[in-house]
Amino acid sequence: MAERIEIHPEQPDPRTIERIAGILRDGGLVAYPTETFYGLGADAMNPAAVDRVFAAKGRDFRSPVGLVIGRIEDLDPLVAEIPAAGRLLMDAFWPGPLTLVFRASGTILPRLMAGTGKIGIRLSGLPAARALAAALGGPLTATSANRSGERECNNAGEVLDQLGGVIDAVADGGDTAGGLGSTFVDVSGEIPVILRRGAIAEEDIRGILGKM
Repeated sequence: MAERIEIHPEQPDPRTIERIAGILRDGGLVAYPTETFYGLGADAMNPAAVDRVFAAKGRDFRSPVGLVIGRIEDLDPLVAEIPAAGRLLMDAFWPGPLTLVFRASGTILPRLMAGTGKIGIRLSGLPAARALAAALGGPLTATSANRSGERECNNAGEVLDQLGGVIDAVADGGDTAGGLGSTFVDVSGEIPVILRRGAIAEEDIRGILGKM
């Protein structure tokens, strides 16, 4: 059964963060809280760890997997460019429940993109999630911590019920807000496209884009 590691979601202890980051650096899988649901984290630069994410979820390799970054400056090496629409949305909604889809740089593992050439990236609104990615020193996978087709998890107990036998640890930050997941917006083309409605309302997204 996965190890349960308590973490404060808003003010995480640096020692706890480093302990969890060590598991991730070793190729481990760790479920962690975000401002919406629990995410399933692996070192997104480690091909074997990424393959474990797909196996743990029972996820089709044709489905892309997004990323969480720890700092805004961590975005540049991961994307081919940051379009004007992307910058507007980042300024308005990051950190927060907004995943922006960019054209990926050559550093992104093909498995994560599922043949699209694009990658979804989020600067989480929860300090613990950002701290984990920052301590890892690179992007963290951000797919939901649940078996494919099952409900998303709001607490560590639900994660353990679904994934306890196939992940290494769960960072227990208590109950997450739940509700809607992150909003997905593709900013890789000339016209931004809302791919998935979520915690940030469509009218708020369009209001910001209307300033272009």
